[in-house]
Amino acid sequence: MFGSNKSNRDGHLVVDALIGAQVVIRGDVEFSGGLYVEGTILGKVIAQEGAANATLTVAEHGAIEGEIRAQVVVISGRLDGDVHATERVELTPTARVSGNIHYQVVEMNAGAQLTGRLIHASAAPQMALPPPAEEAPAGNGKDSSARKKLAEAMA
Repeated sequence: MFGSNKSNRDGHLVVDALIGAQVVIRGDVEFSGGLYVEGTILGKVIAQEGAANATLTVAEHGAIEGEIRAQVVVISGRLDGDVHATERVELTPTARVSGNIHYQVVEMNAGAQLTGRLIHASAAPQMALPPPAEEAPAGNGKDSSARKKLAEAMA
Protein backbone atom coordinates (compact mmCIF):
# COMPACT_ATOMS: atom_id res chain seq x y z
CA MET A 1 0.00 0.00 0.00
CA PHE A 2 2.66 2.54 1.00
CA GLY A 3 5.27 3.28 -1.63
CA SER A 4 3.25 1.48 -4.29
CA ASN A 5 3.77 2.60 -7.86
CA LYS A 6 0.21 1.77 -8.89
CA SER A 7 -1.71 4.66 -10.35
CA ASN A 8 -5.01 5.94 -8.99
CA ARG A 9 -6.25 5.91 -12.60
CA ASP A 10 -5.94 2.11 -12.60
CA GLY A 11 -8.59 1.95 -9.89
CA HIS A 12 -6.10 1.47 -7.06
CA LEU A 13 -5.82 3.90 -4.19
CA VAL A 14 -2.22 5.04 -3.78
CA VAL A 15 -1.34 6.21 -0.27
CA ASP A 16 2.04 7.75 0.43
CA ALA A 17 0.99 9.41 3.69
CA LEU A 18 -1.78 8.65 6.17
CA ILE A 19 -3.22 10.99 8.78
CA GLY A 20 -4.83 8.69 11.33
CA ALA A 21 -8.22 9.09 12.97
CA GLN A 22 -6.77 10.32 16.29
CA VAL A 23 -4.53 12.96 14.67
CA VAL A 24 -5.33 16.70 14.60
CA ILE A 25 -3.01 18.92 12.57
CA ARG A 26 -3.17 22.67 13.17
CA GLY A 27 -1.43 24.34 10.25
CA ASP A 28 -0.97 24.01 6.53
CA VAL A 29 -0.02 20.70 4.92
CA GLU A 30 1.96 20.41 1.68
CA PHE A 31 2.10 16.99 0.02
CA SER A 32 2.87 15.03 -3.13
CA GLY A 33 1.65 11.58 -4.14
CA GLY A 34 -1.32 10.20 -2.24
CA LEU A 35 -2.51 11.69 1.06
CA TYR A 36 -5.24 9.86 2.98
CA VAL A 37 -6.91 11.80 5.81
CA GLU A 38 -8.84 9.96 8.52
CA GLY A 39 -8.15 12.63 11.15
CA THR A 40 -8.59 16.40 11.18
CA ILE A 41 -6.61 19.15 9.48
CA LEU A 42 -7.17 22.75 10.51
CA GLY A 43 -5.39 24.56 7.69
CA LYS A 44 -4.73 24.46 3.97
CA VAL A 45 -3.90 21.21 2.20
CA ILE A 46 -1.91 21.96 -0.93
CA ALA A 47 -0.11 19.69 -3.40
CA GLN A 48 3.49 20.67 -4.11
CA GLU A 49 4.04 22.53 -7.37
CA GLY A 50 4.90 20.12 -10.13
CA ALA A 51 3.86 17.09 -8.09
CA ALA A 52 2.59 14.39 -10.43
CA ASN A 53 -0.52 12.46 -9.38
CA ALA A 54 -1.19 14.45 -6.20
CA THR A 55 -4.32 12.81 -4.81
CA LEU A 56 -6.06 13.85 -1.60
CA THR A 57 -8.61 11.48 -0.08
CA VAL A 58 -10.71 12.56 2.90
CA ALA A 59 -12.12 9.46 4.60
CA GLU A 60 -15.69 9.24 5.89
CA HIS A 61 -14.71 10.37 9.40
CA GLY A 62 -11.97 12.73 8.21
CA ALA A 63 -12.34 16.52 8.27
CA ILE A 64 -10.53 19.49 6.78
CA GLU A 65 -11.13 23.12 7.68
CA GLY A 66 -9.29 25.06 5.01
CA GLU A 67 -8.60 25.32 1.32
CA ILE A 68 -7.63 22.29 -0.78
CA ARG A 69 -5.46 22.40 -3.93
CA ALA A 70 -4.57 19.14 -5.70
CA GLN A 71 -4.91 17.31 -9.00
CA VAL A 72 -7.45 14.76 -7.74
CA VAL A 73 -9.65 15.21 -4.65
CA VAL A 74 -11.92 12.50 -3.25
CA ILE A 75 -14.14 13.55 -0.34
CA SER A 76 -16.10 11.14 1.83
CA GLY A 77 -15.90 13.19 5.03
CA ARG A 78 -16.36 16.85 5.95
CA LEU A 79 -14.76 19.88 4.31
CA ASP A 80 -15.17 23.53 5.30
CA GLY A 81 -13.34 25.44 2.56
CA ASP A 82 -12.85 25.70 -1.17
CA VAL A 83 -11.52 22.95 -3.44
CA HIS A 84 -9.30 23.66 -6.44
CA ALA A 85 -8.75 20.45 -8.44
CA THR A 86 -6.81 20.55 -11.70
CA GLU A 87 -8.14 17.14 -12.81
CA ARG A 88 -11.04 15.62 -10.89
CA VAL A 89 -13.22 15.94 -7.79
CA GLU A 90 -15.28 13.07 -6.44
CA LEU A 91 -17.93 13.53 -3.75
CA THR A 92 -19.08 10.22 -2.27
CA PRO A 93 -22.52 9.77 -0.68
CA THR A 94 -21.18 10.69 2.79
CA ALA A 95 -19.41 13.90 1.67
CA ARG A 96 -20.37 17.13 3.45
CA VAL A 97 -18.80 20.17 1.77
CA SER A 98 -19.25 23.79 2.74
CA GLY A 99 -17.39 25.82 0.12
CA ASN A 100 -16.93 26.25 -3.61
CA ILE A 101 -15.55 23.50 -5.83
CA HIS A 102 -13.36 24.48 -8.79
CA TYR A 103 -13.00 21.47 -11.07
CA GLN A 104 -12.26 20.03 -14.53
CA VAL A 105 -14.36 16.88 -13.98
CA VAL A 106 -16.71 16.31 -11.06
CA GLU A 107 -18.44 13.16 -9.85
CA MET A 108 -21.10 13.78 -7.23
CA ASN A 109 -22.88 10.72 -5.85
CA ALA A 110 -26.45 10.70 -4.53
CA GLY A 111 -26.40 11.69 -0.86
CA ALA A 112 -23.41 14.03 -1.08
CA GLN A 113 -24.13 17.50 0.32
CA LEU A 114 -22.63 20.68 -1.10
CA THR A 115 -23.23 24.13 0.34
CA GLY A 116 -21.46 26.26 -2.22
CA ARG A 117 -20.93 26.46 -5.95
CA LEU A 118 -19.58 24.13 -8.60
CA ILE A 119 -17.29 26.19 -10.84
CA HIS A 120 -15.84 24.63 -13.97
CA ALA A 121 -12.21 25.63 -14.56
CA SER A 122 -12.86 26.90 -18.09
CA ALA A 123 -15.91 28.92 -16.95
CA ALA A 124 -14.15 30.87 -14.22
CA PRO A 125 -12.63 33.60 -16.44
CA GLN A 126 -15.89 33.97 -18.36
CA MET A 127 -17.96 34.52 -15.23
CA ALA A 128 -16.72 38.06 -14.75
CA LEU A 129 -18.83 40.64 -16.56
CA PRO A 130 -17.28 43.76 -18.02
CA PRO A 131 -17.81 46.92 -15.97
CA PRO A 132 -21.04 48.70 -16.85
CA ALA A 133 -20.63 51.37 -19.49
CA GLU A 134 -22.11 54.79 -18.95
CA GLU A 135 -25.65 55.11 -20.19
CA ALA A 136 -25.92 56.21 -23.79
CA PRO A 137 -27.90 59.36 -24.50
CA ALA A 138 -31.63 58.92 -24.98
CA GLY A 139 -32.68 58.03 -28.49
CA ASN A 140 -30.03 55.33 -29.04
CA GLY A 141 -32.38 52.35 -28.88
CA LYS A 142 -29.88 50.04 -30.58
CA ASP A 143 -27.51 49.95 -27.59
CA SER A 144 -30.41 49.47 -25.17
CA SER A 145 -31.85 46.48 -27.07
CA ALA A 146 -28.40 44.84 -27.24
CA ARG A 147 -28.08 45.15 -23.46
CA LYS A 148 -31.53 43.62 -22.96
CA LYS A 149 -30.59 40.65 -25.18
CA LEU A 150 -27.32 40.19 -23.29
CA ALA A 151 -29.14 40.31 -19.94
CA GLU A 152 -31.69 37.73 -21.16
CA ALA A 153 -28.95 35.45 -22.43
CA MET A 154 -27.12 35.62 -19.09
CA ALA A 155 -30.27 34.78 -17.09
